[in-house]
Amino acid sequence: MVMEEITEEPGALTERVAALDIGKASLTACIRVPHEDKPGARRQEVRTYATVTRALLELRDWLVCQGVTLVVMEATSAYWKPPFYLLEDDITCQVVNARDVKNVPGRPKTDKLDAVWLCKLAERGMLRASFIPSRPQRQLRDLTRYRRTLTQERTREKQRAEKLLEDAQIKLSVVISDIFGASGRAMLDALIAGHASPHELAALARGKMRAKTSALQEALTGHFTEHHAFMLGMMLDRIDALTTQIATLTARIEQAIAPLAAQVAQLDEIPGIGTTAAQDLIAEFGADMSRFPTPGHLVSWAKFAPRARQSAGRAKAATTGKGNPWLGGTLGEAAAGAARTKTFLASRSKRIARRRGTNRALVAVGNSILTIAWHLLSDPAATSPTSAPTGMTAWPRCAASASSSPNSNGYRARKSPSTTPSDSTPRYPATP
Repeated sequence: MVMEEITEEPGALTERVAALDIGKASLTACIRVPHEDKPGARRQEVRTYATVTRALLELRDWLVCQGVTLVVMEATSAYWKPPFYLLEDDITCQVVNARDVKNVPGRPKTDKLDAVWLCKLAERGMLRASFIPSRPQRQLRDLTRYRRTLTQERTREKQRAEKLLEDAQIKLSVVISDIFGASGRAMLDALIAGHASPHELAALARGKMRAKTSALQEALTGHFTEHHAFMLGMMLDRIDALTTQIATLTARIEQAIAPLAAQVAQLDEIPGIGTTAAQDLIAEFGADMSRFPTPGHLVSWAKFAPRARQSAGRAKAATTGKGNPWLGGTLGEAAAGAARTKTFLASRSKRIARRRGTNRALVAVGNSILTIAWHLLSDPAATSPTSAPTGMTAWPRCAASASSSPNSNGYRARKSPSTTPSDSTPRYPATP
Protein backbone atom coordinates (compact mmCIF):
# COMPACT_ATOMS: atom_id res chain seq x y z
CA MET A 1 0.00 0.00 0.00
CA VAL A 2 1.30 3.43 -1.04
CA MET A 3 0.35 6.44 1.05
CA GLU A 4 0.21 9.83 -0.61
CA GLU A 5 -0.11 13.29 0.83
CA ILE A 6 -2.96 15.17 -0.85
CA THR A 7 -2.47 18.92 -1.02
CA GLU A 8 -5.14 19.94 -3.54
CA GLU A 9 -8.22 19.61 -1.33
CA PRO A 10 -9.15 22.76 0.62
CA GLY A 11 -8.80 22.67 4.36
CA ALA A 12 -11.97 24.70 5.04
CA LEU A 13 -15.17 25.85 3.37
CA THR A 14 -15.29 29.09 1.46
CA GLU A 15 -16.87 31.35 4.04
CA ARG A 16 -18.93 33.63 1.79
CA VAL A 17 -19.84 32.27 -1.62
CA ALA A 18 -22.50 32.85 -4.27
CA ALA A 19 -23.66 30.92 -7.32
CA LEU A 20 -25.61 32.10 -10.35
CA ASP A 21 -27.88 29.95 -12.52
CA ILE A 22 -28.07 32.12 -15.62
CA GLY A 23 -30.66 32.24 -18.38
CA LYS A 24 -31.26 34.67 -21.21
CA ALA A 25 -33.90 36.83 -19.48
CA SER A 26 -33.27 36.13 -15.79
CA LEU A 27 -30.87 34.54 -13.35
CA THR A 28 -31.17 32.87 -9.97
CA ALA A 29 -28.59 33.80 -7.34
CA CYS A 30 -27.87 31.78 -4.20
CA ILE A 31 -25.56 32.88 -1.41
CA ARG A 32 -24.24 30.85 1.54
CA VAL A 33 -22.69 32.83 4.38
CA PRO A 34 -22.12 32.31 8.12
CA HIS A 35 -25.26 32.67 10.24
CA GLU A 36 -25.33 35.87 12.29
CA ASP A 37 -27.01 34.35 15.40
CA LYS A 38 -25.94 30.70 15.31
CA PRO A 39 -22.18 30.13 15.43
CA GLY A 40 -21.08 27.33 13.12
CA ALA A 41 -24.34 27.42 11.13
CA ARG A 42 -24.77 28.61 7.56
CA ARG A 43 -27.37 30.98 6.16
CA GLN A 44 -28.69 30.46 2.65
CA GLU A 45 -30.66 32.95 0.58
CA VAL A 46 -31.95 32.69 -2.99
CA ARG A 47 -33.06 35.61 -5.15
CA THR A 48 -34.05 36.08 -8.79
CA TYR A 49 -32.90 38.98 -10.95
CA ALA A 50 -33.44 40.06 -14.53
CA THR A 51 -30.37 40.15 -16.77
CA VAL A 52 -30.68 43.83 -17.74
CA THR A 53 -27.98 46.20 -16.54
CA ARG A 54 -30.00 47.84 -13.75
CA ALA A 55 -30.91 44.48 -12.21
CA LEU A 56 -27.33 43.23 -12.48
CA LEU A 57 -26.09 46.32 -10.66
CA GLU A 58 -28.58 45.55 -7.89
CA LEU A 59 -27.22 42.00 -7.77
CA ARG A 60 -23.68 43.34 -7.44
CA ASP A 61 -24.66 45.67 -4.60
CA TRP A 62 -26.38 42.81 -2.76
CA LEU A 63 -23.38 40.50 -3.10
CA VAL A 64 -20.96 43.22 -1.95
CA CYS A 65 -23.17 44.01 1.07
CA GLN A 66 -23.19 40.31 2.00
CA GLY A 67 -19.39 40.24 1.87
CA VAL A 68 -19.32 37.55 -0.84
CA THR A 69 -15.76 36.80 -1.92
CA LEU A 70 -16.41 34.21 -4.64
CA VAL A 71 -19.11 34.05 -7.34
CA VAL A 72 -19.45 30.92 -9.46
CA MET A 73 -21.56 30.58 -12.61
CA GLU A 74 -22.04 28.02 -15.37
CA ALA A 75 -20.74 28.64 -18.87
CA THR A 76 -24.23 28.88 -20.38
CA SER A 77 -23.93 29.99 -24.02
CA ALA A 78 -22.91 33.67 -23.95
CA TYR A 79 -25.36 34.53 -21.16
CA TRP A 80 -22.65 34.37 -18.48
CA LYS A 81 -20.73 37.29 -19.95
CA PRO A 82 -22.84 40.28 -18.75
CA PRO A 83 -22.88 39.17 -15.07
CA PHE A 84 -19.21 38.20 -15.21
CA TYR A 85 -18.10 41.51 -16.73
CA LEU A 86 -20.10 43.55 -14.20
CA LEU A 87 -18.87 41.59 -11.19
CA GLU A 88 -15.24 40.81 -12.03
CA ASP A 89 -13.89 44.17 -10.83
CA ASP A 90 -15.40 43.84 -7.34
CA ILE A 91 -15.60 40.10 -6.61
CA THR A 92 -13.60 37.05 -7.66
CA CYS A 93 -15.65 35.34 -10.39
CA GLN A 94 -15.30 31.84 -11.77
CA VAL A 95 -16.93 30.25 -14.80
CA VAL A 96 -17.22 26.47 -14.60
CA ASN A 97 -18.03 23.76 -17.11
CA ALA A 98 -21.68 22.71 -16.96
CA ARG A 99 -20.55 19.09 -17.30
CA ASP A 100 -18.86 19.31 -13.89
CA VAL A 101 -21.88 20.68 -12.03
CA LYS A 102 -24.66 18.36 -13.10
CA ASN A 103 -27.29 17.79 -10.45
CA VAL A 104 -27.65 14.42 -8.77
CA PRO A 105 -29.86 12.13 -10.93
CA GLY A 106 -33.32 11.58 -9.54
CA ARG A 107 -33.62 14.98 -7.88
CA PRO A 108 -35.99 17.68 -9.19
CA LYS A 109 -34.37 20.20 -11.51
CA THR A 110 -35.33 23.82 -11.09
CA ASP A 111 -33.43 27.09 -11.37
CA LYS A 112 -33.47 27.47 -7.60
CA LEU A 113 -32.20 23.94 -6.90
CA ASP A 114 -29.52 24.29 -9.59
CA ALA A 115 -28.26 27.51 -8.00
CA VAL A 116 -28.23 25.93 -4.52
CA TRP A 117 -26.38 22.85 -5.78
CA LEU A 118 -23.82 24.97 -7.60
CA CYS A 119 -23.32 27.09 -4.49
CA LYS A 120 -22.75 24.03 -2.31
CA LEU A 121 -20.15 22.66 -4.71
CA ALA A 122 -18.36 26.00 -4.85
CA GLU A 123 -18.50 26.28 -1.06
CA ARG A 124 -16.59 23.02 -0.70
CA GLY A 125 -14.06 23.81 -3.40
CA MET A 126 -15.23 20.98 -5.67
CA LEU A 127 -15.25 23.01 -8.91
CA ARG A 128 -12.47 23.83 -11.32
CA ALA A 129 -12.56 27.31 -12.83
CA SER A 130 -12.39 27.73 -16.58
CA PHE A 131 -9.72 29.93 -18.12
CA ILE A 132 -11.15 33.41 -18.70
CA PRO A 133 -8.58 35.80 -20.22
CA SER A 134 -8.12 39.43 -19.30
CA ARG A 135 -10.15 42.15 -20.97
CA PRO A 136 -7.44 43.12 -23.53
CA GLN A 137 -7.01 39.49 -24.51
CA ARG A 138 -10.76 39.03 -24.81
CA GLN A 139 -10.88 41.96 -27.21
CA LEU A 140 -7.99 40.49 -29.19
CA ARG A 141 -9.87 37.19 -29.31
CA ASP A 142 -12.93 38.91 -30.74
CA LEU A 143 -10.83 40.41 -33.51
CA THR A 144 -8.96 37.22 -34.46
CA ARG A 145 -12.07 35.04 -34.31
CA TYR A 146 -14.04 37.44 -36.47
CA ARG A 147 -11.18 37.53 -38.97
CA ARG A 148 -11.23 33.73 -39.15
CA THR A 149 -15.02 33.80 -39.62
CA LEU A 150 -14.74 36.28 -42.49
CA THR A 151 -11.93 34.27 -44.06
CA GLN A 152 -14.08 31.16 -43.96
CA GLU A 153 -17.00 33.06 -45.46
CA ARG A 154 -14.76 34.34 -48.27
CA THR A 155 -13.67 30.77 -48.98
CA ARG A 156 -17.30 29.66 -49.16
CA GLU A 157 -18.08 32.51 -51.56
CA LYS A 158 -15.18 31.46 -53.79
CA GLN A 159 -16.51 27.91 -53.82
CA ARG A 160 -19.94 29.20 -54.85
CA ALA A 161 -18.34 31.12 -57.70
CA GLU A 162 -16.50 28.01 -58.88
CA LYS A 163 -19.72 26.00 -58.83
CA LEU A 164 -21.40 28.72 -60.87
CA LEU A 165 -18.64 28.45 -63.49
CA GLU A 166 -19.20 24.70 -63.61
CA ASP A 167 -22.87 25.38 -64.26
CA ALA A 168 -21.82 27.54 -67.22
CA GLN A 169 -19.40 24.84 -68.50
CA ILE A 170 -16.42 27.11 -67.80
CA LYS A 171 -13.63 24.74 -66.67
CA LEU A 172 -11.21 27.45 -65.64
CA SER A 173 -10.29 25.73 -62.34
CA VAL A 174 -9.00 22.72 -64.29
CA VAL A 175 -6.21 24.82 -65.83
CA ILE A 176 -5.66 27.50 -63.17
CA SER A 177 -5.08 26.40 -59.58
CA ASP A 178 -6.30 29.75 -58.20
CA ILE A 179 -8.99 31.25 -60.41
CA PHE A 180 -9.01 34.37 -58.23
CA GLY A 181 -5.38 35.21 -58.96
CA ALA A 182 -4.24 37.88 -61.41
CA SER A 183 -4.91 35.91 -64.61
CA GLY A 184 -8.08 34.23 -63.40
CA ARG A 185 -9.60 37.42 -62.04
CA ALA A 186 -8.94 39.27 -65.32
CA MET A 187 -10.77 36.53 -67.22
CA LEU A 188 -13.71 36.53 -64.78
CA ASP A 189 -14.06 40.31 -65.04
CA ALA A 190 -14.01 40.02 -68.84
CA LEU A 191 -16.73 37.36 -68.73
CA ILE A 192 -18.91 39.63 -66.59
CA ALA A 193 -18.28 42.52 -69.03
CA GLY A 194 -19.69 40.40 -71.87
CA HIS A 195 -16.53 39.16 -73.61
CA ALA A 196 -17.40 35.60 -74.56
CA SER A 197 -14.64 34.81 -77.10
CA PRO A 198 -12.33 32.11 -75.67
CA HIS A 199 -9.42 33.57 -77.71
CA GLU A 200 -9.88 37.05 -76.21
CA LEU A 201 -10.26 35.65 -72.71
CA ALA A 202 -7.20 33.38 -73.00
CA ALA A 203 -5.13 36.33 -74.18
CA LEU A 204 -5.59 37.90 -70.74
CA ALA A 205 -3.30 35.28 -69.19
CA ARG A 206 -0.23 36.63 -67.45
CA GLY A 207 3.21 35.27 -66.69
CA LYS A 208 3.56 31.49 -66.82
CA MET A 209 -0.12 31.10 -67.68
CA ARG A 210 0.60 32.25 -71.23
CA ALA A 211 2.12 28.85 -71.93
CA LYS A 212 -1.34 27.33 -71.39
CA THR A 213 -3.18 29.41 -73.97
CA SER A 214 -4.61 26.45 -75.87
CA ALA A 215 -5.80 24.75 -72.68
CA LEU A 216 -7.36 28.01 -71.50
CA GLN A 217 -9.25 28.41 -74.75
CA GLU A 218 -10.76 24.95 -74.31
CA ALA A 219 -11.61 25.61 -70.67
CA LEU A 220 -13.27 28.94 -71.47
CA THR A 221 -15.54 27.49 -74.12
CA GLY A 222 -19.00 27.14 -72.54
CA HIS A 223 -22.46 28.69 -72.33
CA PHE A 224 -21.87 31.67 -70.03
CA THR A 225 -25.12 33.67 -70.10
CA GLU A 226 -26.23 37.06 -68.79
CA HIS A 227 -27.68 35.28 -65.74
CA HIS A 228 -24.29 33.78 -64.94
CA ALA A 229 -22.65 37.19 -65.39
CA PHE A 230 -25.06 38.79 -62.90
CA MET A 231 -24.55 36.06 -60.30
CA LEU A 232 -20.77 36.02 -60.71
CA GLY A 233 -20.61 39.80 -60.40
CA MET A 234 -22.49 39.64 -57.09
CA MET A 235 -20.16 36.95 -55.81
CA LEU A 236 -16.98 38.79 -56.80
CA ASP A 237 -18.26 41.99 -55.16
CA ARG A 238 -18.88 39.98 -51.99
CA ILE A 239 -15.38 38.49 -52.14
CA ASP A 240 -13.83 41.95 -52.60
CA ALA A 241 -15.83 43.36 -49.68
CA LEU A 242 -14.74 40.49 -47.44
CA THR A 243 -11.12 40.96 -48.50
CA THR A 244 -11.31 44.63 -47.54
CA GLN A 245 -12.85 43.80 -44.16
CA ILE A 246 -10.20 41.16 -43.48
CA ALA A 247 -7.45 43.67 -44.27
CA THR A 248 -9.05 46.20 -41.91
CA LEU A 249 -9.30 43.59 -39.15
CA THR A 250 -5.69 42.56 -39.68
CA ALA A 251 -4.53 46.15 -39.25
CA ARG A 252 -6.55 46.44 -36.03
CA ILE A 253 -5.13 43.14 -34.75
CA GLU A 254 -1.57 44.24 -35.43
CA GLN A 255 -2.24 47.41 -33.49
CA ALA A 256 -3.76 45.53 -30.55
CA ILE A 257 -1.02 42.89 -30.41
CA ALA A 258 1.88 45.35 -30.86
CA PRO A 259 3.01 45.00 -27.19
CA LEU A 260 3.43 41.26 -27.85
CA ALA A 261 5.30 41.59 -31.14
CA ALA A 262 8.31 39.74 -29.73
CA GLN A 263 6.16 36.74 -28.75
CA VAL A 264 4.53 36.74 -32.19
CA ALA A 265 7.98 36.67 -33.78
CA GLN A 266 8.97 33.74 -31.54
CA LEU A 267 5.96 31.65 -32.54
CA ASP A 268 6.45 32.60 -36.19
CA GLU A 269 9.68 30.55 -36.16
CA ILE A 270 7.76 27.29 -35.60
CA PRO A 271 7.22 25.36 -38.86
CA GLY A 272 3.61 25.67 -40.00
CA ILE A 273 3.06 28.83 -37.94
CA GLY A 274 2.88 32.15 -39.77
CA THR A 275 2.16 35.62 -38.47
CA THR A 276 -1.60 35.14 -38.66
CA ALA A 277 -1.50 31.78 -36.85
CA ALA A 278 0.85 33.20 -34.21
CA GLN A 279 -1.59 36.04 -33.56
CA ASP A 280 -4.45 33.54 -33.29
CA LEU A 281 -2.54 31.37 -30.81
CA ILE A 282 -1.64 34.28 -28.55
CA ALA A 283 -5.24 35.50 -28.68
CA GLU A 284 -6.48 32.09 -27.51
CA PHE A 285 -4.10 31.19 -24.67
CA GLY A 286 -2.12 34.38 -24.16
CA ALA A 287 1.59 35.01 -23.83
CA ASP A 288 1.82 34.42 -20.06
CA MET A 289 2.58 30.75 -19.51
CA SER A 290 2.52 31.00 -15.70
CA ARG A 291 -1.10 29.84 -15.77
CA PHE A 292 0.09 26.56 -17.33
CA PRO A 293 2.72 25.03 -14.99
CA THR A 294 3.99 22.59 -17.62
CA PRO A 295 3.59 22.04 -21.38
CA GLY A 296 1.33 19.12 -20.51
CA HIS A 297 -1.12 21.47 -18.82
CA LEU A 298 -1.35 23.60 -21.96
CA VAL A 299 -1.75 20.56 -24.21
CA SER A 300 -4.39 19.06 -21.94
CA TRP A 301 -6.32 22.34 -21.76
CA ALA A 302 -6.28 22.59 -25.57
CA LYS A 303 -7.55 18.97 -25.78
CA PHE A 304 -4.61 17.84 -27.90
CA ALA A 305 -3.82 14.87 -25.68
CA PRO A 306 -5.93 11.72 -25.06
CA ARG A 307 -7.80 11.64 -21.79
CA ALA A 308 -6.91 9.08 -19.14
CA ARG A 309 -9.47 6.28 -19.16
CA GLN A 310 -8.66 3.33 -16.96
CA SER A 311 -10.89 0.63 -15.51
CA ALA A 312 -10.10 -2.61 -13.66
CA GLY A 313 -6.40 -1.87 -13.96
CA ARG A 314 -6.51 -1.66 -17.75
CA ALA A 315 -6.02 1.47 -19.83
CA LYS A 316 -8.67 1.88 -22.49
CA ALA A 317 -8.71 3.91 -25.67
CA ALA A 318 -9.97 7.45 -25.21
CA THR A 319 -10.46 10.52 -27.36
CA THR A 320 -9.03 13.96 -26.71
CA GLY A 321 -12.45 15.45 -25.94
CA LYS A 322 -14.03 18.65 -27.19
CA GLY A 323 -11.77 21.64 -26.86
CA ASN A 324 -11.56 25.20 -28.13
CA PRO A 325 -12.65 25.02 -31.82
CA TRP A 326 -10.85 28.26 -32.70
CA LEU A 327 -7.57 27.01 -31.26
CA GLY A 328 -8.12 23.57 -32.78
CA GLY A 329 -8.64 25.06 -36.23
CA THR A 330 -5.46 27.09 -36.05
CA LEU A 331 -3.40 24.15 -34.77
CA GLY A 332 -4.88 21.83 -37.40
CA GLU A 333 -3.84 24.17 -40.20
CA ALA A 334 -0.40 24.63 -38.65
CA ALA A 335 0.08 20.87 -38.27
CA ALA A 336 -0.91 20.28 -41.89
CA GLY A 337 1.56 22.95 -43.00
CA ALA A 338 4.35 21.58 -40.80
CA ALA A 339 3.80 18.13 -42.31
CA ARG A 340 4.98 19.52 -45.66
CA THR A 341 8.27 20.88 -44.31
CA LYS A 342 11.65 19.20 -43.84
CA THR A 343 11.66 19.23 -40.04
CA PHE A 344 11.17 16.72 -37.25
CA LEU A 345 7.50 17.77 -37.13
CA ALA A 346 7.06 16.47 -40.67
CA SER A 347 8.93 13.28 -39.79
CA ARG A 348 6.68 12.72 -36.81
CA SER A 349 3.58 13.38 -38.88
CA LYS A 350 4.57 10.88 -41.57
CA ARG A 351 5.60 8.24 -39.06
CA ILE A 352 2.34 8.42 -37.11
CA ALA A 353 0.18 8.76 -40.22
CA ARG A 354 1.49 5.45 -41.52
CA ARG A 355 0.55 3.63 -38.32
CA ARG A 356 -2.42 5.53 -36.90
CA GLY A 357 -3.87 7.63 -39.72
CA THR A 358 -3.82 11.29 -40.74
CA ASN A 359 -6.15 12.59 -38.03
CA ARG A 360 -4.07 11.19 -35.18
CA ALA A 361 -0.93 12.51 -36.85
CA LEU A 362 -2.43 16.02 -36.91
CA VAL A 363 -3.21 15.79 -33.20
CA ALA A 364 0.31 14.55 -32.43
CA VAL A 365 1.95 17.35 -34.41
CA GLY A 366 -0.40 19.88 -32.82
CA ASN A 367 0.71 18.52 -29.45
CA SER A 368 4.35 19.12 -30.40
CA ILE A 369 3.62 22.63 -31.66
CA LEU A 370 1.93 23.54 -28.37
CA THR A 371 4.87 22.11 -26.43
CA ILE A 372 7.34 24.19 -28.43
CA ALA A 373 5.13 27.27 -28.07
CA TRP A 374 5.03 26.83 -24.29
CA HIS A 375 8.84 26.69 -24.09
CA LEU A 376 9.26 29.69 -26.37
CA LEU A 377 6.76 31.86 -24.48
CA SER A 378 8.21 30.80 -21.13
CA ASP A 379 11.66 32.15 -22.08
CA PRO A 380 11.71 35.56 -23.83
CA ALA A 381 15.24 34.88 -25.12
CA ALA A 382 14.38 31.51 -26.68
CA THR A 383 14.07 30.71 -30.37
CA SER A 384 12.48 27.74 -32.03
CA PRO A 385 14.64 24.58 -32.14
CA THR A 386 13.17 23.77 -35.53
CA SER A 387 14.66 26.99 -36.89
CA ALA A 388 18.24 26.11 -35.96
CA PRO A 389 20.79 26.69 -38.75
CA THR A 390 21.57 23.86 -41.14
CA GLY A 391 24.28 21.57 -39.83
CA MET A 392 23.52 22.18 -36.15
CA THR A 393 23.12 18.80 -34.52
CA ALA A 394 21.44 20.05 -31.38
CA TRP A 395 19.71 22.95 -29.80
CA PRO A 396 22.43 25.13 -28.20
CA ARG A 397 20.63 25.47 -24.86
CA CYS A 398 20.43 21.68 -24.43
CA ALA A 399 23.01 19.94 -22.31
CA ALA A 400 25.43 17.25 -23.32
CA SER A 401 23.81 14.88 -20.85
CA ALA A 402 20.55 15.11 -22.81
CA SER A 403 22.04 12.91 -25.51
CA SER A 404 21.32 9.87 -23.39
CA SER A 405 17.69 10.67 -22.59
CA PRO A 406 14.84 11.65 -24.92
CA ASN A 407 12.89 14.79 -24.19
CA SER A 408 9.11 15.13 -23.90
CA ASN A 409 8.64 14.75 -27.65
CA GLY A 410 10.75 11.61 -27.89
CA TYR A 411 13.76 13.22 -29.56
CA ARG A 412 17.31 13.15 -28.24
CA ALA A 413 19.37 16.31 -27.94
CA ARG A 414 23.13 16.27 -28.62
CA LYS A 415 25.59 18.94 -27.65
CA SER A 416 26.79 21.03 -30.55
CA PRO A 417 30.62 21.13 -30.76
CA SER A 418 30.60 24.91 -31.31
CA THR A 419 28.39 25.85 -28.38
CA THR A 420 28.51 25.63 -24.63
CA PRO A 421 25.36 24.56 -22.80
CA SER A 422 24.00 26.99 -20.22
CA ASP A 423 22.84 24.28 -17.81
CA SER A 424 22.49 20.53 -17.49
CA THR A 425 18.78 20.24 -18.24
CA PRO A 426 17.29 20.26 -21.77
CA ARG A 427 14.73 23.06 -21.87
CA TYR A 428 13.39 22.77 -25.39
CA PRO A 429 12.42 19.95 -27.74
CA ALA A 430 15.43 19.13 -29.86
CA THR A 431 15.59 18.04 -33.49
CA PRO A 432 16.19 14.34 -34.10
